[in-house]
Amino acid sequence: MTKSEINLNKILKNILKYTLTGVILFGSIYLSFRNIEFAKLSDILKTVNYWWVIATIPVILLSHWVRALRWKTMLNPIMKVSSLLNLFSAVMIGYFFNNIIPRGGEFIRPYVLSKREKVSFSSLFATILIERILDVLFLMIIFASVFAYSDKIVNILPKQINPSYIYILLLLLIVIIISTFFPPVVHFLLKFVKPFSEKLFNKLTDIFNKLQSGFAIIKNPSLYLRLSIESLSIWLLYALPLYFIFFAFPFQTTYNLGVIDALMLVIVAGVGVTIAPSPGAIGVYHLLITTAMVQLYGISAEEGMAYAIVTHFVSRAVELITGLVFYLRENIGTSPFSMNFSSSELEKS
Repeated sequence: MTKSEINLNKILKNILKYTLTGVILFGSIYLSFRNIEFAKLSDILKTVNYWWVIATIPVILLSHWVRALRWKTMLNPIMKVSSLLNLFSAVMIGYFFNNIIPRGGEFIRPYVLSKREKVSFSSLFATILIERILDVLFLMIIFASVFAYSDKIVNILPKQINPSYIYILLLLLIVIIISTFFPPVVHFLLKFVKPFSEKLFNKLTDIFNKLQSGFAIIKNPSLYLRLSIESLSIWLLYALPLYFIFFAFPFQTTYNLGVIDALMLVIVAGVGVTIAPSPGAIGVYHLLITTAMVQLYGISAEEGMAYAIVTHFVSRAVELITGLVFYLRENIGTSPFSMNFSSSELEKS
């Protein structure tokens, strides 16, 4: 393949990626607001008790600090981080770019820390892959726990989805994680694929090798309990701001929503944004939270949308402002947008 063909493929991939992002963004915004009475929405936003909103800011920052703390736990076996503040700085810069480019922060975060700590980018990026697996695993555990406590969340699942599928997916994810600790088992299973498709066999082998390499970083049983506590703490701290902001709205006196309800909203938003990411989850978050508020609790669409706007705004404002402050602190010379994370570059690092 010539250089011009490679560049053309790259351009086409970028066009497709940004087109899909645009469709998700504008489609979800349209679906979110199509049945909203804006005059009523405006009146509701004027009645919000914004002191409760301001009270969530320390909690939001704490949730990101705990994420940095968990990252430090994952890095302990391979490197000594000079300062937890450096990890927090990289985390917040990552969130800053996630609000501009969907998933962009996943590359920026290890890049920032690799420059600050003078360590391999590829080693750091492996931990990000493990983070995503841990996030999905504990989100599914929380979903299963919440579902066992209350089956109300089923009301917003598509009718074709049986709730038992969640437990099957959770079991499948656990099997995948365990299998990465026993590569001979994986290799044996993949041998069944090779006779049918050499290309698929090579692709699956590459995926499992990456997972195995990532888990090798945290393959230390003494860390499991700590990682579990930190992972659960992150999701609980994500739910607390949603719980606090219930009290900023008049509907709380009628519906008396609790922490479990806030966890339901975290699950809805987490699953939805994972499937259909948009810059800063704009549109997707508003659609999902509004739909959940209406279908789970019978709250009006305008109240649900007002709640979605307020919770989304305070979270993203904290991420953007704090991320920008730390971006200026890091004084990154190379623009992260111009970086090309090709496989050859990762191998070099």
